[in-house]
Amino acid sequence: MEQAPGKGEWREKMDIRTKSVHTGVYKDNSYNSVTTPIYPTSTFYFDALGKNKGYDYTRSGNPTRTALEENIASLEGGIGCSVTATGMAAVTAILFLLKPGDHVVTGDDIYGGTYRLFDQVFTKMGVSFSFVCMRNLAEVKKAIRPETKLMWIETPSNPLLNIVDLGAVIKVAKEKGIVTVVDNTFMSPYFQRPFEFGADMVMHSTTKYINGHSDVVGGAIIYNGKEIEERMRFFINALGVAESPFDAWLVLRGVKTLAQRMEAHQANALAIARYLEQHKYIKRVYYPGLTSHPQRRLVKKQMKGCGGMLSFELNTAKVPLNQFLGKLKYFSLAESLGGVESLIEHPWSMSHASMGKGALQASGITEETIRVSAGIEHVRDLIADLDHALKGKA
Repeated sequence: MEQAPGKGEWREKMDIRTKSVHTGVYKDNSYNSVTTPIYPTSTFYFDALGKNKGYDYTRSGNPTRTALEENIASLEGGIGCSVTATGMAAVTAILFLLKPGDHVVTGDDIYGGTYRLFDQVFTKMGVSFSFVCMRNLAEVKKAIRPETKLMWIETPSNPLLNIVDLGAVIKVAKEKGIVTVVDNTFMSPYFQRPFEFGADMVMHSTTKYINGHSDVVGGAIIYNGKEIEERMRFFINALGVAESPFDAWLVLRGVKTLAQRMEAHQANALAIARYLEQHKYIKRVYYPGLTSHPQRRLVKKQMKGCGGMLSFELNTAKVPLNQFLGKLKYFSLAESLGGVESLIEHPWSMSHASMGKGALQASGITEETIRVSAGIEHVRDLIADLDHALKGKA
């Protein structure tokens, strides 16, 4: 076990708040730094042929990156982790487990960038995909073929916050020998831990909540088995998609406040969702924390919180889209999420535009859908900002 200064052996079980601050940190035995050093070197010299200090070339491994991997693996409860240059680099690396002729079952309302990679890149490499309503277990079962090798699960979904029953879907996959991957970006390990339901891998865009400060891009893949970890580490090294030492250090710095930030994001998102749900110009609000969410029982079963993301349908006949977005002051019009500042976006024309009109409509996304990433500002200011923008036609 890693030791902290003056602390002796770590306890076998730590609260996630403690893990996020201390795991992977104490790497400096020379000067006892309380923060993890950055090793910006590209290469490491050998003591002799076949003998080094555990690292030879930063594409293959770096102490700063290792520290972050230890931290995230601990938070998710996995046996290991690989961090990548972006979230999409993580998705790409995972798909290299597949070969031409293989088949993937996934949701019809997943993140637009993931949908684009599946539909426009890997289909050309001979991999086929079924985009189904993963809330419907019968539909999931029906989509499975003899050549199905991977099940990609995103819950809550982006941007409609639909919930997939992890226990039920993963059980079906296991019975068929299908590898399961859960994109846990929206919830973070603080609010949801897919390994508790038997997932084989958990994926994150660490750009979002794990880093939390909108100043770095990155991804993470966490493993629940040694064999799949070894295969994935080979692909990540061979593809050259590992995260840089400096970016890994930034994420390791950001993750220390994960618990506190997630609580603040959630509190603001719930207050905003409740406000919007009562507004005369809002047709519908999507947020797992609302009593009106159709899957509240499942939310309580598999999630420890409801997160900082929400979406809603704006009545654009009453409040024109551009007018609404143009009046906002504290919500920046931007495609990302999970930072300390509040962001707002239009999935139809922004984050999910590459899906195409037909797939957007099939997923339930409309031209009136608005996605919100609630930041950690004072909720009174955020609601006042929305209230001003929702005044109606000028």
